[in-house]
Amino acid sequence: MEAPRRLKPYTRPQGERRGLLIVYTGDGKGKSTAAFGLALRAHGRGLKVRIFQFIKHGTARFGEHRAFALLGVPIEGLGDGFTWKSQDLEASARLAQEGWQRAKGAILSGAYDLVVLDEATYPLRYGWVSLGEFLGALKARPVHVHVVVTGRGTPEALVELADTVTEMRKVKHAFDQGVPAQRGIEH
Repeated sequence: MEAPRRLKPYTRPQGERRGLLIVYTGDGKGKSTAAFGLALRAHGRGLKVRIFQFIKHGTARFGEHRAFALLGVPIEGLGDGFTWKSQDLEASARLAQEGWQRAKGAILSGAYDLVVLDEATYPLRYGWVSLGEFLGALKARPVHVHVVVTGRGTPEALVELADTVTEMRKVKHAFDQGVPAQRGIEH
């Protein structure tokens, strides 16, 4: 029988509280779900939350949109659906740039305690939003503002800037076995 591990006593961190930059990345499922769970927790603690989705279109009514509407948490689709299916990539790029301006304004205004930038890595990867401008806005945000960024293919400069990075790794996914997305689970 293995000897029990000794737990280290809890030591309270000495740093000051400040807004965190949190990144959920990787090829596995759960990036947006983790961000929405964090948004729910923040809202429950009385923090002012705003969510931007860079791929979902403005009229999307998925489960998260319905739930956040009931809670009074603003969630805004900035895209035109799945970008890789776009018939007009210039229009997709324009939507991403316009959406980024709205999201950047919300971050820099200080009016929100938590801003979620769901699927924001895609417009960065496609070059539709300047990585330098994106990082600059994150660095310039008011000290109390937390920001969550989700998506695959996160630029290394964003990983380096972040306070917390979690990588979701796909081990197995039902979709790969021919099972379509389930209402209430994937959307």
